[in-house]
Amino acid sequence: MTGHRVQETKEKISREVILPETITIQELANRMSERAVDVIRMLMKQGQMVKITDVVDADTAQLIAEDLGHTVRRVSESDVEEGLFDTVDAPESLQPRPAVVTIMGHVDHGKTSLLDAIRKTAVVSGEAGGITQHIGAYQVTSPSGSKITFIDTPGHAAFTAMRARGAKVTDIVVLVVAADDGVMPQTAEAIAHAKAAGVPIIVAINKIDKPDAKPERVRSELLQHEIQVESLGGETLEVEVSATKKLNLDKLLELIALQSELLDLTADPTRPAEGTVVEAKLDRGRGPVATVLVQRGTLHIGEIVVAGAEWGRVRALINDTGANVDEAGPSVPVEVLGFNGTPEAGDRLAVVENEARAREITDYRQRQKREKAAARSATMRGSLEQMMSQVKSTGRKEFPLIIKGDVSGSVEAIIGALEKVGNDEVQARVIHAGAGGINESDVTLAETSGAAIIAFNVRANKEARDAAAQAGIEIRYYNIIYDLVDDVKKAMSGLLAPINRETMLGNALILEIFAVSKVGKVAGCRVTDGNVERGQHVRLIRDNVVIHEGKLATLNRFKDAVNTVVAGQECGMSFENYQDMRAGDVIECYRVEVIQRSL
Repeated sequence: MTGHRVQETKEKISREVILPETITIQELANRMSERAVDVIRMLMKQGQMVKITDVVDADTAQLIAEDLGHTVRRVSESDVEEGLFDTVDAPESLQPRPAVVTIMGHVDHGKTSLLDAIRKTAVVSGEAGGITQHIGAYQVTSPSGSKITFIDTPGHAAFTAMRARGAKVTDIVVLVVAADDGVMPQTAEAIAHAKAAGVPIIVAINKIDKPDAKPERVRSELLQHEIQVESLGGETLEVEVSATKKLNLDKLLELIALQSELLDLTADPTRPAEGTVVEAKLDRGRGPVATVLVQRGTLHIGEIVVAGAEWGRVRALINDTGANVDEAGPSVPVEVLGFNGTPEAGDRLAVVENEARAREITDYRQRQKREKAAARSATMRGSLEQMMSQVKSTGRKEFPLIIKGDVSGSVEAIIGALEKVGNDEVQARVIHAGAGGINESDVTLAETSGAAIIAFNVRANKEARDAAAQAGIEIRYYNIIYDLVDDVKKAMSGLLAPINRETMLGNALILEIFAVSKVGKVAGCRVTDGNVERGQHVRLIRDNVVIHEGKLATLNRFKDAVNTVVAGQECGMSFENYQDMRAGDVIECYRVEVIQRSL
């Protein structure tokens, strides 16, 4: 008899379920030896509609497992990063290290010329031609014989990003202010960054050789930003320099050496290296090249390093004079060759013991990166309904862009600057950004997404140029970030809805209505104030209520058609497509101007 089969009750086994940060329902059911259907049913009771392949977070999974009578052990994927950074140095092995100095200040105040002048005084003339551009960091020997490392900031935005990622790169900030220009917006920004990083500031008042230089003005303006220089009885060191005339450069170096002595900078050179990626780029001949500032330990050729989501074996180390070196100690800037992909500026670099560990860490980070990107694009895209409702509610227009720059620091700075442009109506949306030249896939992406391509200090290769010409996509080349932002602003302003502005012209009172054979009804009016023009917009007002808006079709005085009728005169008017006028109505005449807005 088949109908009355006895249902066996299975004994329930309580298991220890290991839960990562996210888990699919299928996998969760497997680990608990439960049916996935039961798990889905439980989630449905809580109002969540899910499929067997959907991912739930660890908290939800824990609730389900505990409801079903299992115990839970949570493991965090970030455990793979344990012990990668910030292990404490042994005090007896600490040795003094050179200071790391960042030069900041407003555009055109002479930051680069000051760096060049300092490097000329301290770089042997034989090597001067071999200085690799864009390493973004240089070592210089001060008059007292101590070494100093300079970082040429790739935009302040990247500087903040580096600090936000937990790598305090800089020990001292040299704030360059032009004596003929004073404290400008970006000077203030640089001060804010330096204060946020908690770094001592040395003020270099540049361009004192100019006839209109007013160093005193700079000192007093700095007081507004709570920087009191020594000559005004404050704490902040200051020096008047001229990069072009090479005045007082040795004094500046002395001050830096003095300040670094006070800071008592030490590091352990014997341990595995840790550092920060200052800049990274994709070089055609050499592959991914990362400019790394070693902060602790010594980096050797052949070691396996991890930076961000990329890893590699160090193939070569190149110092700031372009020479190959075998190792780099604390505070030494080097270009590292051998990464399998380009890391990002601001990523922290660490030496790991073997390839397996490197893969484990970078796999985890790449997964995190992908999940973050997926989450971001999910919130950006969402379902079609969400998009429609968003467009309805905000009505925000998006300006899609593809940005390629020479180094990831500049790209980051550009994205940061473009995020600030825009308002509730129009917003720049960076679809893709990266370091390196423009290739065909960028052009294809631009074509499918209707985006503009912006190139900063890079060029398109031949295939990309041809593809762009064929698809009719414009590639804009820039080498100054301000021009780039201004142009994008102008382009985005075109997406703003124009404003219609009304200008009142005059009022008229209808005295009598005439029926004219071919025209229809004509109102006989007297203009009470202002004037009335033919072809302009009019409103018909009865008992203070607007009953019609339209245009004036005809305007006559006696038998003649006229263009304007001034106050006090009488005239005949007829409206386009409207006949229901009555004596006693008021006609308001106004002009509409369309005004193009800009951001």
